[in-house]
Amino acid sequence: MDATINQKTTQPMAAWSAVFAMTLCASTLIASEWMPVSLLTPIATGLELTEGQAGQAISVSGFFAILTSLFISAATRGVDRRTVLLWLTSVMLISGVVVAFAPNYTVFMAGRALVGMVVGGFWSMSAATMIRIVPGKDVPRALAVLNGGNALATTIAAPLGSFLGQYIGWRGAFFCVVPIAALTLFWQFVTLPRMPSRERASAAAAFKVLRRPGVPYGMLAAALFFLGQFALFTYLRPFFETVTRVDVTTISALLLVMGVAGLIGTALIGVVIRDRLYTFLVLMPFAMAVIAVALIATGSSLGATAALMFLWGFIGTAAPVGWWTWLSKALPDDAEAGGGLMVAVVQLAITAGAAGGGVLFDSSGYQATFLFSAVILALSSLVILVGARRRKADAQCASCASASRAV
Repeated sequence: MDATINQKTTQPMAAWSAVFAMTLCASTLIASEWMPVSLLTPIATGLELTEGQAGQAISVSGFFAILTSLFISAATRGVDRRTVLLWLTSVMLISGVVVAFAPNYTVFMAGRALVGMVVGGFWSMSAATMIRIVPGKDVPRALAVLNGGNALATTIAAPLGSFLGQYIGWRGAFFCVVPIAALTLFWQFVTLPRMPSRERASAAAAFKVLRRPGVPYGMLAAALFFLGQFALFTYLRPFFETVTRVDVTTISALLLVMGVAGLIGTALIGVVIRDRLYTFLVLMPFAMAVIAVALIATGSSLGATAALMFLWGFIGTAAPVGWWTWLSKALPDDAEAGGGLMVAVVQLAITAGAAGGGVLFDSSGYQATFLFSAVILALSSLVILVGARRRKADAQCASCASASRAV
């Protein structure tokens, strides 16, 4: 009897321990993915690159995340999901070592490609893993915990990377990920249950959701949003150094301001998008386009830049919650396939944004990069507005048709 009682009480604890292990993995992964943003200048100096070339560290990870997110389910068909997740965490650890000790640009980019593979694989499987770890009634809470780790890492990765880079160098900052990844691997090994593969879909299954009404508009708008966001975000450090003209400590403070604003925005957005989702999907990219233009005009002022960074973080960090909410409403019965496509779309957009922004930054300066960001963000706002109106018109037509049949 005592054994039975103990089993019933420890099973939920083990499940939530696995959830927190996944959350630590998400935080470590996000920190690894975005650390180059705050270390762009020292990376470029250390490897004798331009800032634009160093920025391709974001592009290469995004490219491999795209490939992995689209094909990992089909490629690992029949493999226990626990085994896949443990392998992905092991690759994240290896990536940290490769990047920290990279002797040249080629090896550095190889390490960044490895972390991209983990990004694509982990986020494609994350929601399905939560569903299998905890009871159905606890899934929303588990997903909230997982995304909380994401938001926290987004908040601290850039300023912490900048701070650590000042004292232990950019290589030391990257190596700090290694022991945390090792802890994550051990924690997952101990807590993750066996999860036999249930995947039967083909590699092309994710693309079939584009046939659904309104989905192409949403996916295109999301792609434009993240493209515009990361065309600017990737090159903030050289902007702070050459335009705002501040030291590394102040750069860390500005990135922290942006991160804290993002935490606040993420905590509040769930309330405001509940009834007016499309309104905010239209307004968020438009507001960020205005901020991008304002940075060009007032970037030399530290006070104005700090205020604009707060607004950028408040909107930009919270916006993905809006896009995933849109996905759950647009594809309530096919969210897994849609989620795989969304991961690929977002990573492709990040890759294109970092690459395009880098080319413009090297050739025409920050003004061209920030203006490009503003135009793309405005296009995102326009596309989702057209999609929302099309959706409303389709709903009205369906209502009229139902009324006619009733008569």
